[in-house]
Amino acid sequence: MHLRKRVIVTGGAGFLGSHLCERLLADGHEVLCVDNFFTGARFHVEHLLGNPRFELLRHDITFPLYVEADEIYNLACPASPIHYQQDPVQTTKTCVHGSINMLGLAKRLRARILPASTSEVYGDPAVHPQTEDYWGHVNPIGLRSCYDEGKRCAETLFFDYRRQHNLRIKVARIFNTYGPRMHPNDGRVVSNFIIQALRGEPLTVYGEGQQTRSFCYVDDLIEAFLRLMETPDDFTGPVNTGNPGEFTILELAKMVIDYTNSKSVIEHRPLPKDDPKQRRPDITLAKAKLGWEPKVPLSEGLKKTIAYFDEQLRRAS
Repeated sequence: MHLRKRVIVTGGAGFLGSHLCERLLADGHEVLCVDNFFTGARFHVEHLLGNPRFELLRHDITFPLYVEADEIYNLACPASPIHYQQDPVQTTKTCVHGSINMLGLAKRLRARILPASTSEVYGDPAVHPQTEDYWGHVNPIGLRSCYDEGKRCAETLFFDYRRQHNLRIKVARIFNTYGPRMHPNDGRVVSNFIIQALRGEPLTVYGEGQQTRSFCYVDDLIEAFLRLMETPDDFTGPVNTGNPGEFTILELAKMVIDYTNSKSVIEHRPLPKDDPKQRRPDITLAKAKLGWEPKVPLSEGLKKTIAYFDEQLRRAS
């Protein structure tokens, strides 16, 4: 039996956060889910509200938070280009002010804190696959910079709090993750393709569709978070968390059409600006330090995600 811990999950009503809250409760912990519902949704965690070890707090982490906890997972931030470009100043504030507030709380509580960083810190990488010691190739003034540079600055803050206050930090760099409870309109390729296919609409592929992505199923990612949080205090990361299996966007489109039995066709559009051509994590460090690697193959994860969106669309109709 694990020692019961009090755990804060910011962004806890979001896609990743809601899965993390569920898993922490299943492991016997007390969970305070903090979310301002900018992209998170109450219905993601509604089924947890009857659990006496679960609390839901509407709060924006760009303002200080005064609560008690043993561990903090800082997941609050819109994570898809459509959402983080909607209010880019607020996105940077969430990354920077939000991190400062959560780090201040962790410092006061002497709590371990794990920020959800991102593969976007590597920008459009000139190195493939990306290892944690690669510094990245990022446009500081582009449309995506509020997120890319916001997350890079957040990592800076975490490591400076570590050096200055000996804070116990665990930095996870998340690569494309998918699964049930993804936002249907977040512009991400997996949710886009599934919804287009289920509606019988053309699947929009940018460019030739030869750009690659690596897709990690949400359950695998949550397992990596929990293992990273349990590592000794002298291990801080950053650690790449993602699935090294690499697929072209065109391959993904064909798989989705196949698994949905859709009559959809593929429609090519021009490539957007600053869209990375290749994304694949090198997870050597995660394997060595966390004993972790993804278990769920893309075929299996896609079918679960399709079933979720199919149900959502039926409910909405």
